[in-house]
Amino acid sequence: MSTPQKGNLSVMPLQEFVLEGFEGGPQTQALLFALFLALYVVAFLGNLTMIVVITLDARLHSPMYFFLKNLSFVDLCYSSVIAPKALATFLSSSKLITFGGCATQLFFFSLLATTEAFLLAVMAYDRFVAICSPLRYPITMRPSVCAHLVLGSYCGGCLNSILQTSFTFSLPFCSSNHIDHFLCDVPPLLKLACADTMINELVLFGICGLIIVGTTLVVLTSYGYITVTILRIRSGGGRHKLFSTCGSHMTAVSLFYGTVFVMYAQPGAVESMEQGKVVSVFYTLVIPMLNPLVYSLRNKDVQEALRRLGQRHTAT
Repeated sequence: MSTPQKGNLSVMPLQEFVLEGFEGGPQTQALLFALFLALYVVAFLGNLTMIVVITLDARLHSPMYFFLKNLSFVDLCYSSVIAPKALATFLSSSKLITFGGCATQLFFFSLLATTEAFLLAVMAYDRFVAICSPLRYPITMRPSVCAHLVLGSYCGGCLNSILQTSFTFSLPFCSSNHIDHFLCDVPPLLKLACADTMINELVLFGICGLIIVGTTLVVLTSYGYITVTILRIRSGGGRHKLFSTCGSHMTAVSLFYGTVFVMYAQPGAVESMEQGKVVSVFYTLVIPMLNPLVYSLRNKDVQEALRRLGQRHTAT
């Protein structure tokens, strides 16, 4: 069988990649290992705690906390797709990942990241209905509707993941198999392609831009109506309570969409690999770590549920 050629470079069927990660000697790698491990442990335990508390406390069995439990599940899986392999590469001299392993990591990474974007938009819509149409809320956000909204979020994430993964791994890769990143992501993989990647970059920019713009519009429209409704309330205490209810979600939205926009939804993002690595740490580990802290520290219902769960555990 003849090997395809592009100039003087042979396109070889790669069996594995090398995750370059961050530059630095053994001390730097050890510090990065400690940092990633700390972020991952806090993210894992925080999101697992949120899932357990919401599941066990009947007072939190409402649409808002149903969505929050799914967000915690996505964040838990999201960080678990990236962190264990990154931790292994910091301690390994080979830093290898198989071709199939790289494709699998990209698939689930893209699926979970996109699902989170849709879930945050769904949560904004939930708050809009709860505050602007409270009498219709039990009907509009009945369990079947909530389940379909979550399912739709996962389906949207899966569709984007299939497109990104298939477009990326259909490219011919050059003899170099060194990925200038600590994870398998589209921009660094495009760097290794021997073919013209303009279509792939347009697909990445177009689909991610469409998802970010679409979900951001849902969030902004929802909170626009929410703000108008809250400002009409004469009671200062009532306004403060409603604003505090939405504050945690707005914090999560700002963190997630801000970093994803920097990484994917701007032309030329593929070119800035060093910046991309730092941003990737933020949205793959820091945000999943911060989300449960934001929702638990700023939410009295969650704090009370944690207290009740602790008292129940102590009593037994």
